[in-house]
Amino acid sequence: MALQNGLLAAGDEESPAVLSEPLLRENQQELSLRRSLSNMTSQVAIVGSNLCPIESLDYEIIENDLFKQDWRSRGKTEIFQYIFMKWIFCFLIGLIVSLLGFFNNLAIENIAGLKFVITSNMMLARRFSEAFIVFVSSNLGLTLFASLITALIAPEAAGSGIPEVKAYLNGVDPPAIFSFRTLLVKIVGSISVVSSSLNVGKAGPMVHTGACIGAIMGQGGSKKFRLTWKWLQVFKNDRDRRDLVTCGSAAGIAAAFRAPVGGVLFALEEIASWWRSALLWRAFFTTAVVAIVLRALIDACLRGECGLFGKGGLIMYNVTSANISYHLRDVPPVILLAVIGGILGSIYNHLLNKILQIYNLVNEKGIAYKVILACCISISTSCLLFGLPWIASCRPCPSDTSEPCPTIGRSGNYKKFQCPPGYYNDLASLFFNTNDDAIKNLFSKDTDAEFHHSSMLIFFATCFILSTFSYGIVAPTGLFVPVIVTGAAYGRLVGMYVGFATNLNHGLFAVLGSAALLGGSMRMTVSLCVIILELTDNLLLLPLIMLVLLISKTVGDVFDENIYDLIMNIKGFPYLEAYAEPYMRQLTVGDVVTGPLQIFRGIEKVGNIVHVLKTTGHNGFPVVDEPPLSSSPVLFGLILRAHLVTLLKKKSFLRTPTPLGSDASLQFSADDFAKKGLGHGDQIEDIQLSEEELEMFVDLHPFTNTSPYTVVETMSLAKALILFREVGLRHLLVIPKVSGRVPVVGILTRHDFMQEHILNLHPQLQWSRWRRLRFQLPRLR
Repeated sequence: MALQNGLLAAGDEESPAVLSEPLLRENQQELSLRRSLSNMTSQVAIVGSNLCPIESLDYEIIENDLFKQDWRSRGKTEIFQYIFMKWIFCFLIGLIVSLLGFFNNLAIENIAGLKFVITSNMMLARRFSEAFIVFVSSNLGLTLFASLITALIAPEAAGSGIPEVKAYLNGVDPPAIFSFRTLLVKIVGSISVVSSSLNVGKAGPMVHTGACIGAIMGQGGSKKFRLTWKWLQVFKNDRDRRDLVTCGSAAGIAAAFRAPVGGVLFALEEIASWWRSALLWRAFFTTAVVAIVLRALIDACLRGECGLFGKGGLIMYNVTSANISYHLRDVPPVILLAVIGGILGSIYNHLLNKILQIYNLVNEKGIAYKVILACCISISTSCLLFGLPWIASCRPCPSDTSEPCPTIGRSGNYKKFQCPPGYYNDLASLFFNTNDDAIKNLFSKDTDAEFHHSSMLIFFATCFILSTFSYGIVAPTGLFVPVIVTGAAYGRLVGMYVGFATNLNHGLFAVLGSAALLGGSMRMTVSLCVIILELTDNLLLLPLIMLVLLISKTVGDVFDENIYDLIMNIKGFPYLEAYAEPYMRQLTVGDVVTGPLQIFRGIEKVGNIVHVLKTTGHNGFPVVDEPPLSSSPVLFGLILRAHLVTLLKKKSFLRTPTPLGSDASLQFSADDFAKKGLGHGDQIEDIQLSEEELEMFVDLHPFTNTSPYTVVETMSLAKALILFREVGLRHLLVIPKVSGRVPVVGILTRHDFMQEHILNLHPQLQWSRWRRLRFQLPRLR
């Protein structure tokens, strides 16, 4: 049997080998209870926390007698209710996510704005020491608050959340990543940590926030809050919850960048592993709601109804020139920018990967070390942001500027800092702003002479370093915006050095630089292209952005994986790629299934069921009919662990091994076997049975999925992987090639497609397996 469960690391004692040593160590007693350390994950979203088992999700429809009876009994009204409620949920997801996105942006604008105004006023009064103390202490307080609530209340909220959402939609169920407390900490912590001037973003947390809202909507009601209506309970399954999580993640990107089409494409290209046309329509409807609500709220802010700092940021960077013209001679500098951007993106991924592993050594020591690490990063960042502008020289204010120079307060391109009247500090104009305003400044048109070469180089290097060191702290932090602002600085820098050979202005080079670094790091093309176009509101950039993204992604792929895949590898998520490695074509499914195989008869003794459930962690069991129920052993279907636990809990037992017949539909309903959300399922340890009950029998036929997916044992492993991933399976039965043997050879689960498991069974493939052609970056000592 091949880890017959979908429970990827929970008490499967039959495998003697440990496949690979994870980054985080467990004690030996726990180690003996694990089948594969490579298939574990941390239940929190940062590196360095205690490991726990994770499960796969049941996306497959369980076609047993109760399910068939339930669907046959549904009339047109109930079907209409089901479809109507899906659209209502999509509308509510779009509405709530847009309100939260706007609230997050407004809160960050005002908190950070107030901090910058107080500091600037002290700088104007020449009270530099006091300004430094206020700046550092306010940033430290905000970071400390975010790290404390994350570490103590919801560690799952740390990080961007995109790797967790991506793994979930691939079929992996990390514990508590969509709980209500995770949602609250994600919202509050993101506001606090982004306002603290750390080089982190809010786009990733917004994706996780949207996914949390979608998952909570798809819980199928709540007994605690007396939401037990039948038209809610039909959503108690992983399939509908998967659709709502996908719509929520698309809405998160749409709210973060006011990019509705980009949000849909981001979910399609990067997040979701499974897609269909109906889901495309619902995701598009959800992001359309986000765009409409944001537009209405932004109009209110432009009328001055959002407080002192409500007009800054507001998601769109509509600042590039409307009459851009470029020619063939402008293409070589753009290609050069894209190639270097792809290399820089790979270096960025490599450094972040190594830094997260280093943070692991600190974080595994306990909560105090996690919080201290976050505080150290905050203090270091504040010192750099306050100290580096002193290096820059003061520049005279341009005479033709459309805004006040020098700028007094938070927003604007011309920060006075320590300069005399009539002068501004170009480096302070970037450092003493939120990331949104820094991007606006860098994307600005007609500002080619505004920034000095040295200032831009310092800003680029600082952002590049700070964004890699800030991500792994115990707080909700995103990567999207830091990569955008770093890429914008890189693009401006390239524009300064090659501007003599092109007609493109420095603001346009900044946009292309952001695209290059995003493509080199995140390896997306279509969705990033649309997001950048929606950010800049300029279709004239389309050919150049397409060119930059294609080149930078291609160059980046030569060196390593995209940043989210690297993070998933660090976390230990057993993610199934969309392609099969060529060495899998050398193996059949029979080469990777292992035993022993736990099989139940169609009418099984209660004691046998209890023994198997208590001694294994399997989540799926073949049901085989034997004489006298059939002339020869025949595979009847597959029954889930959760359904067996429900049967034992109901105690609908038989005194003799006779078929239950039609009485099953009278004693049970489909709702009894609906999957509860957020891991609240019943456990076999909670069921108490007497000795007399253990000697009784259960007819498993009415509750068994009679149409499980099966493959012949001679099918190639590569072909089975494509079927497993594309259909979204948890169990794939392997049947024999010839008759006369047992009717089922084993069960393939996600574990059996993992590279570590395959190489453990077939070590000769270690040296012959195919690897993508990549240049290896030097190791950090």
